[in-house]
Amino acid sequence: MYEIDSKLLELEAKGTPVHVSLIGCGQMGKDIVAQISKMKGISCDIVVDIDPAIAVDGYQQAGYQAGDIVVTDDLKAAEKAVSEGKKVASADYRMAVAACQTQVVIDATGSPEMGARVTMECIFYKRHIVMMNVECDVTVGPILRKLCDQAGIVYSLTAGDEPGSICEIYRFAKALGFKVVAAGKGKNNPLDFYANPGMKEWADKAAARKMAPRMLIEFVDGSKTMIEMCAVSNATGLVPDIRGMHCAKCNVKDLTKVFSLKSQGGILEKEGVVDFAIGDIAPGIFVVVTTDNQRIIDGLVQRDMGDGPNYLLYRPYHLCSIETPITAVQEAVYGESTGQPMDHLTSECITIAKKNLKAGEVLDAIGEYCYRASIELADVARRGNMLPVGLAKGARMKVDVQKDEVITYDMVELNETSVLLQLRRMQDQLLCSAAVQAQ
Repeated sequence: MYEIDSKLLELEAKGTPVHVSLIGCGQMGKDIVAQISKMKGISCDIVVDIDPAIAVDGYQQAGYQAGDIVVTDDLKAAEKAVSEGKKVASADYRMAVAACQTQVVIDATGSPEMGARVTMECIFYKRHIVMMNVECDVTVGPILRKLCDQAGIVYSLTAGDEPGSICEIYRFAKALGFKVVAAGKGKNNPLDFYANPGMKEWADKAAARKMAPRMLIEFVDGSKTMIEMCAVSNATGLVPDIRGMHCAKCNVKDLTKVFSLKSQGGILEKEGVVDFAIGDIAPGIFVVVTTDNQRIIDGLVQRDMGDGPNYLLYRPYHLCSIETPITAVQEAVYGESTGQPMDHLTSECITIAKKNLKAGEVLDAIGEYCYRASIELADVARRGNMLPVGLAKGARMKVDVQKDEVITYDMVELNETSVLLQLRRMQDQLLCSAAVQAQ
């Protein structure tokens, strides 16, 4: 197998680059367009956003001139433009997937419903899918991955985002035969379960970072961390030690001590967990490992890995969308994923009220006013009939619910036209029920 940099140069020389279509041209999407513009052997041909002008702006920020960009929702016009070396901006995600040149689709929408719809189009047209949309992955990832496998395409989380980066280190550790004690990430902002976009402090910080307040709040209220670590759990089989994880306050130098068993002076009831910490860890990610082989222990000590019994594998950065093109190449060239869910859920992202909710109230989006996400064992969530957070948006409350209460399926009326909901029901009936029976 070629080194990936050499392979990209080879593809460039042959005039056969990996052809990518991008759905969603927000902050992350614009990064992807810019990064691919600097790479050899890969081309971002079609960019889709609700407003095509946003897609045009993404191309222009990457250095493309107005004359190089064609705005169209017409399939034949788009295919012709790509064949002539032009870039296409569009509002039609179906066209972007269907275009004959497209090999890989990157979903950067952040909408669970859109993630489900985009991936189903990829399955129909046999296009690989890079699922940046972890909100979708934690809701219906197993069924989507199964359908992609059957269609002969690759479903993958993205390199550079914490779940993908953690999966890369986890695979490295498991390949070497280490026992994984804990895998996690650093959180780079305070944790405020009740934060909302209307709070001036967070609105001002969002404006300074040129991001939507809702997106910032998804991080601040902990939802994004819960979702990301749920994706890791479902890709690896690692579990939350407790609901919501521990959220330890510690620094890199303390990770192996804090994320160890209580009998060793740490915080864990068991090994093999996902978690996160607030300290100097962010933007890094970590995997804590152990071994019972004395020869290996001696070797780790000699290589300044500490005295054990736990040892730290730490990556001090993750580049988010800037690394995403690597996953697109992995899929198209090598048929490999950066990380993907197993055939059932290990963990669930459940929905917890951030305020008192009234019957008849329609729930807003993750990172807004009504609710936050938390992580729980999938079988516990199943027995408790807990509502997956990916299904919450647009649900209508049937009863009053108190702040901090877990929202359950029987408390809400769901949108029956949702593709996401139909896939979730299929997943529960065909995959998760089979996993429960096998236990």
